[in-house]
Amino acid sequence: MKFTPVALLLVAAAAAGSTDTTSGHAVSQSLGATSGAARGKYLVTVFGCGDCHTPLKMGPQGPSPDLNRALSGHPEQMGALRMPRLEQPYLWAGAATNTAFAGPWGISYAANLTADQNTGLGIWTEEMFVKALRTGKHMATARPILPPMPWQALGQATDDDLNAIYAYLRTVKPITNHVPDAQIPDQD
Repeated sequence: MKFTPVALLLVAAAAAGSTDTTSGHAVSQSLGATSGAARGKYLVTVFGCGDCHTPLKMGPQGPSPDLNRALSGHPEQMGALRMPRLEQPYLWAGAATNTAFAGPWGISYAANLTADQNTGLGIWTEEMFVKALRTGKHMATARPILPPMPWQALGQATDDDLNAIYAYLRTVKPITNHVPDAQIPDQD
């Protein structure tokens, strides 16, 4: 039987897939997959983390990511926002920076994911980071992580992938940016 280069790649890709029986999460590795911070950078990119955690700025071609503030979250200069009036059929609204979101849950702000010690993930441990994405609790023990953060989907990633994301975020240039606390409606 003669194998073409494409057939060999498909066989190799199938052989690379496995299941991590210790965590119960499916493991999917592509050919040439890297580990550590390089893999984390790849995952942060394909998962679109910067779509909400990097503020948009208006340019001549319309809104674009402000790469000088990459992954720094909702700009502190904007401060906490007031709840917009949401009329049917609208269920939620987003700020022009795409870093603040309002809906029935209140107002949530994209967190600072840079390695800043005081305003970012600088004091978070790898265990806290992974547990937060698995449980949907801020800092793994505090308030719920609010929409639109897709923690339920990210929490299904493998331990290796979440550890790689954490490793990459630790390499991101620290940016001091105090993100407002979420505004949660009274639960009377």
